[in-house]
Amino acid sequence: MGSLFQSELMCQAQLFLQSEAAYNCLAELGELGLVQFRDLNENVSAFQRKYVNDVRKCDEMERKLRYVEKEVKAAEIEIVEGQGHIPAPLPKELIDLEATFEKIETELKEVNQNREVLQRNYLELTEHNHVLCNTDGFFDEADEIYHVEQDLSGSESGASGTGYKRFSGESDVEAANNIQNPVTLGFMAGAIHRERIHAFEQMLWRICRGNVFVRYSEIKMPLSDPHTGDEVHKYVFIVFYQGEQIGIRIRKVCEGFRATLYTCPPKKADRAAMAEGVTTRLTDLTLVLNEMQAHRQRILTNAATNLWAWFVKVRKMKAIFHTLNLFDIDVTRGAMIGECWCPVSDLDNIRIALSRGTERSGSTMPSIIDVVRTTSQLPTFNRTNKFTAGFQNIVDAYGVANYREVNPAPFTIITFPFLFGVMFGDAGHGLLMALFALVLVLKERKFARMQDNEIFSIFFGGRYIILLMGLFSVYTGLLYNDTFSKSMNIFGSRWNVAGMNYSQSLLNEDITLQLNPEHSYSSNNIYPFGMDPIWQLATNKLNFLNPFKMRLSIILGISHMFFGVWLSLINHVYHDRVAIFAEFIPQIMFLGLLFGYLVLLIILKWFLFDASNTKAAPNLIVTFIGMFLLQKIDDPIYSGQETVQVVILVVSLICIPWMLFMKPVVKSFMRPSVAAIQMRKQEEDTVAIVMSEEETGVEDGQSLDNGSMDREGTVSSDNSVAETFTPPPSHEGGRHGKEDSLGEELVLQAIHTIEFCLGCISNTASYLRLWALSLAHSELSEVLWTMVMRNATSLATAVYAPVTAMDVVWAFVGGLAMFFVFAGWAVLTIGILLLMEGLSAFLHALRLHWVEFQNKFYTGEGYLFHPFSFTTILEQEE
Repeated sequence: MGSLFQSELMCQAQLFLQSEAAYNCLAELGELGLVQFRDLNENVSAFQRKYVNDVRKCDEMERKLRYVEKEVKAAEIEIVEGQGHIPAPLPKELIDLEATFEKIETELKEVNQNREVLQRNYLELTEHNHVLCNTDGFFDEADEIYHVEQDLSGSESGASGTGYKRFSGESDVEAANNIQNPVTLGFMAGAIHRERIHAFEQMLWRICRGNVFVRYSEIKMPLSDPHTGDEVHKYVFIVFYQGEQIGIRIRKVCEGFRATLYTCPPKKADRAAMAEGVTTRLTDLTLVLNEMQAHRQRILTNAATNLWAWFVKVRKMKAIFHTLNLFDIDVTRGAMIGECWCPVSDLDNIRIALSRGTERSGSTMPSIIDVVRTTSQLPTFNRTNKFTAGFQNIVDAYGVANYREVNPAPFTIITFPFLFGVMFGDAGHGLLMALFALVLVLKERKFARMQDNEIFSIFFGGRYIILLMGLFSVYTGLLYNDTFSKSMNIFGSRWNVAGMNYSQSLLNEDITLQLNPEHSYSSNNIYPFGMDPIWQLATNKLNFLNPFKMRLSIILGISHMFFGVWLSLINHVYHDRVAIFAEFIPQIMFLGLLFGYLVLLIILKWFLFDASNTKAAPNLIVTFIGMFLLQKIDDPIYSGQETVQVVILVVSLICIPWMLFMKPVVKSFMRPSVAAIQMRKQEEDTVAIVMSEEETGVEDGQSLDNGSMDREGTVSSDNSVAETFTPPPSHEGGRHGKEDSLGEELVLQAIHTIEFCLGCISNTASYLRLWALSLAHSELSEVLWTMVMRNATSLATAVYAPVTAMDVVWAFVGGLAMFFVFAGWAVLTIGILLLMEGLSAFLHALRLHWVEFQNKFYTGEGYLFHPFSFTTILEQEE
């Protein structure tokens, strides 16, 4: 098994599969999910590969299933999921699945088309029925207006009228005088969308110059659009007009506004008879629609039962055929040859899967896996679970580790939330964050199916990270004794004002008093855990906490970087052992002597100086700068300090040329014997992969068997022929074994040396963000409490006897104000201090890991291992 702190030991292998067994073997490997295949047909177009037609068939089947899924969801039918393990179907099942999906799609489309036609007829009959029922009143109104206008026209001119006019303000007297006889009026009736009725009326008036009579009425019951299924609201209208030309114009306007015209007899009896016939047809059509809907529902219900299983089968088949297109085909032997990467520790499981696939296909020839040597860089494979996956993603977001490079993820599980907690140190805020993450963890199965929102899916994916960040924030908050910007006096303050001997008159004055720690505090009776709560009331709180947090951030930062340099030792042991003496030792000495000495001075000052001799305490910044300037120390912290600092400075300066020249020079002397060294390294790192003659069936008998792996990765078995596998050397910087000249090595090493030396200084200063973010969070929390909650509590004053009516009013107002102010304070706390400040602390902790910590040992120029896995493919499809 691969180590937790390094990626899995990988190998490159060749697969020899018989054509009839290839599909089943890949189906078993897909279920196993431990093999990543290489494309051996890179120069072949995707449309010219052997299984491209099968892939297209799977695409077409998937399209049909998506159509059925859309119809099932539209009908609000639940899709049955989680029906246990669904194996990949056999190739011969492809035809049956195609026929099944084709039948369901054809039947559904036919039912949908017939239903749409019937619904359109139902809509037209419904509109026609409303037109027939609502036009009686229109005809009565039109007759009254017609007779009135005829009387008015006859009395004024002695001639018949010119017809109905919707707008009576305009008349053509000359045309009216030329008409001697009454004229029969024409009319059109129909239905139109509610949104278009007013524009329709205006357009008719303009086109017909006002020579129309329009009436309309709303259909109270909303109708259903047969195409979209949405509700539509329509109006019934009738237009009376005179003359064929105006009738033609009105018909064109109706077509333009998509109004539907219906037959409407002028006589009331005829309209009643037609309405009765329409009602009968509507009743019959309703029965047919109900039967058709029930039939459609049965089809969708049956499809929903197997839909999830069909999706799984089709996607697995598609993945298998797509992977088969990566294989090379040996036509003469009827075999398929593929290349893959796989973990060495899982070779036995892969052989078992191949054997199972061969038996399932009925092939007589065994499938062979043959490990081959390679000089290319192998993929990086780190096994994770749901807890470690989030932290591994944090590391991989910076860069995927090189093959067999130290994996920072296990250390990040502790250091990342701890540094976050240092910056976010508040027990109350940390508790809220931890409770939120705890709900996501306990209900993760429920929330796993509710990741439609992208923001929520981010929080859910990092639920374990948020949980640890909250718990560490509670811990550091208790150390700071800071809970919602307030301190908790759990153990009782160790400061005692009685030692100051203040007089009663002095205590009665409104002044600020200072406690002398020599008289009011005892170093033998300290607060058991965290900060003494009395500092919450002190006016010099920041003067005390700021130096403490600043020094604490320096200690944590240097310790973090020191740990990163130690981790580089593991990389040097595996990749380049020359760098142990040429890089690791001078780097650890340079960082430890200079900056480790600074940490030592901070700790000594804490232990050696207290309130009695604090005036004699040296300034550490002045002391550290004086060490580089070789200044004389007047008041040393310890005896021999000046000599020790000179030795530290000299040794640190020696480390710089040591890092710069040692590695290039040593490599230049070793270059003539590179061949011998490589041969010796191959002998040391060789992994013997054994295959038995019975499994392979190859004439020369060289194959892999189910041997056992020893500690160094050697697989052996009795009575077998061993074939060796050598892990490829990993090269720093991605140079892949290129031999550089001495000048190029010196330039490259000079860049690394300058980066390391200057980085020690800049990275140490960068860790001061731990102090800055902690100060910002505590101050912002205190400001929020002071500006919001304190002002509200001042309103809710206590009521003392004798109680007056005004006191009761103020108490009620104060209590009511507290309710709303607390709600506002809670919203601001969650929005600003938890979300915004939490995001800020998260990003700063991320930067400290990526830049300050990982650059001491982590290259991050590898690429991930993406195995052929049905589980991964199905999750991505979902």
